[in-house]
Amino acid sequence: MQIVDHVSVFGLEESIRGAKFPMSVDVESLSGDLTKGISNLATVPTGTGHDQWLTGVIVQFDLTFSNKAWVEAERYHFLDFVSSQSTMHRITRLDPARQCNEYVDSRIIDILREKIAAYNADQTPENYLHVLYNIPSGFRLTARMTTNYRQLKTIYQQRRTHRLPEWREFCRWVETLPEAQLITGGAASEA
Repeated sequence: MQIVDHVSVFGLEESIRGAKFPMSVDVESLSGDLTKGISNLATVPTGTGHDQWLTGVIVQFDLTFSNKAWVEAERYHFLDFVSSQSTMHRITRLDPARQCNEYVDSRIIDILREKIAAYNADQTPENYLHVLYNIPSGFRLTARMTTNYRQLKTIYQQRRTHRLPEWREFCRWVETLPEAQLITGGAASEA
């Protein structure tokens, strides 16, 4: 399953141009051409502030992650959810076998199916909670996300060798973005 889809990148050229403002006297003459100096600003260590211009490069995409990976993704302050699939609204209509990754034991999927069937037969709040609280960590949901190159730089540095394969796959996707070396500093994620 592809975890990233429907990608749009906005403002790369405009942000490169804006990154030239501090050293310019005539902003009207600036171009969006990537120069060595602007590349150097992008690849400074995270937190030094000189890579601030990467914040203007907006990236939107659909991301399909397991519940386990979503919990970790929520730590990134500038990885914004536009909208997402809802277990609260649709858990009893989703197919657990289709939603779960390959690491979820088939017995767990069978138990979840039993809980869903019990709820569909008798839709009590208690039966619903039995469904909700038995969703495994490997249950995948898709969300539309908005972020920027600067946040992707932080995520990439912290997650490219992560134990969860979803994070490594996400980082490999980051490497495919336009001018990805500004995010990765030329590094390549490990398989």
